[in-house]
Amino acid sequence: MNAVEAIWTEKYRPRSLDEVVGQKETVERLKAYVKAKNMPHLLFAGPPGIGKTTATLALCRDLFGERYRDSLLEMNASDERGIDVVREKIKDYARTMALADVPFKIIFLDEADSLTPDAQNALRRTMELYASTTRFILSCNYSSKIIAPIQSRCAVFRFRPLEEMEIEKMLERIAEKEKLQISEDGMKAMIYVSEGDMRMAINSLQGAAALGKKIDEQSVFKASSRAKPEEIEKMVLYAMKGEFMKARDALDRVMVNYGMSGQDVMLQVYKEVAGLDIDDHTKVMMIDRIGEYNFRLSEGADERIQLEALLAHLMLLGENSKK
Repeated sequence: MNAVEAIWTEKYRPRSLDEVVGQKETVERLKAYVKAKNMPHLLFAGPPGIGKTTATLALCRDLFGERYRDSLLEMNASDERGIDVVREKIKDYARTMALADVPFKIIFLDEADSLTPDAQNALRRTMELYASTTRFILSCNYSSKIIAPIQSRCAVFRFRPLEEMEIEKMLERIAEKEKLQISEDGMKAMIYVSEGDMRMAINSLQGAAALGKKIDEQSVFKASSRAKPEEIEKMVLYAMKGEFMKARDALDRVMVNYGMSGQDVMLQVYKEVAGLDIDDHTKVMMIDRIGEYNFRLSEGADERIQLEALLAHLMLLGENSKK
C-alpha cells in the first residue's frame, strides 16, 4: 500500500454510507438493504476511483458493525482469477455460517471482470448454492466482461464519475487536516487531472504536497505528469496554422518538462479537441486521426515518430479547412 492509499484508508475513507461522497441514488438503495438486514447479490460497475470499494466497506460496516471484517472476505480478482480460487477459497468461505446477527456473510470480489470465463461459470453455481449464508458483491470497470448468468443473479448498480464539486469538497477536507494551502488554479488543475476519479485527485494532491505546502497549478501538473491544457491547445493550433516547427518545439517542451509518454500526450490532445474553435467536420477528421495514431502506439510504434506524424497530419487538415 503506498502513502496515498494509507492516508486515504486510515483517515479519510467514509466509515458509513452516510459519509460516502457522490452516488446519492446508489447510497439510498444500499441504505434500504442495511435497514432490512437483507440484500441480494450485488454488481457494482463503473470507472475506477469513484467509490465502488468504499461503498462496499461502508455497507459492511453499517450491516455488521465495527467487527465487520469477521463477516467479510475481500479478494482482488485480478490477483486470484482462476477456477481453483472459486472452487477452493471462495467455496470454503461461502459454505460456513455467519457469525454476526445478520444471517449472511459477504464475499467482495474486486475487479471481477478479470475473472476467467471458467472461473465465472464456477462462481455462478456457488452463488446459487450458498445464497442462504453468503452474499456476493462483485466490482468491475466493465460489466460487459461479466457473463450474463452472473449479471442476472445480481442487482446491478451503475456508478458514475464524481462531480467537480464533490471532488473539490474532499480535497478541501484533506487539505485542511493536512495543513495544506490550495490555490484556485491548483484546485482547477487537480479537478482537470482527476476526470471524475477521486483516487487520482488525491494522488495528485499527495504528489504536489511532496513539493511544498502550497499547492498551485504548476506543482499539480508536474506531480501528475500532465501538461497544462493551454500548452496542448497551443501545440495543436500551431500545427493547424501550418507552423510545424513551432508545434514540434511545443511537443518537445511538453514531453521534457512533464516527463509525459507518447500515450499521455495523445490522450490530452484528444481531450482538448472538443474545445477548439473549429468546425465539426475538422474535429471529426482530427479524432479519426488521433484514434489511428493511438492504435499505432499501442501496437509498439515509435512514439516520437507517431506524434510528429500526427502534428503533420493536423497541419494538412488545417490547410484543407482554409480552402
